[in-house]
Amino acid sequence: MSDSGGPPSIMVDGILEKDDKVLYVKRKKEPFKGGWSFPGGKVNTGERVEDALKRELFEETGLVILPTDILGVCSDPARDPRGHKISVTFIAKITGGEAKGGDDAESVQWFPIHDELDLAFDQLRILNNYREWRKNKGTYWSSKP
Repeated sequence: MSDSGGPPSIMVDGILEKDDKVLYVKRKKEPFKGGWSFPGGKVNTGERVEDALKRELFEETGLVILPTDILGVCSDPARDPRGHKISVTFIAKITGGEAKGGDDAESVQWFPIHDELDLAFDQLRILNNYREWRKNKGTYWSSKP
């Protein structure tokens, strides 16, 4: 794992669902280039996480979204090969736009919620947490007992 020794970066991920399908982006860059992940990205200095989510999802998917819930926080220092990245995962609803790949996303695609995909980073764990959230509406984080 490479790490500049500086503070962790704060990231956001968004889970969008419709008709029992979840939206993923095909990554255009390393790490995991060509792999599937939830749309998201880095929180800029001075930016609220909700605003970062709206910006990142619009840049990557062309969709206007409204965050509705926080699924959880992933903070394992080894979750990203680029260094320590802490991700706040939101559940959001689509309020406008048309799904298309942009920015860091080569393309976007809806997959059935129960498909077993080979997801980037620790996002299979996040997907499993989301599946559980749909039943119980809990909140999850990477070190939750």
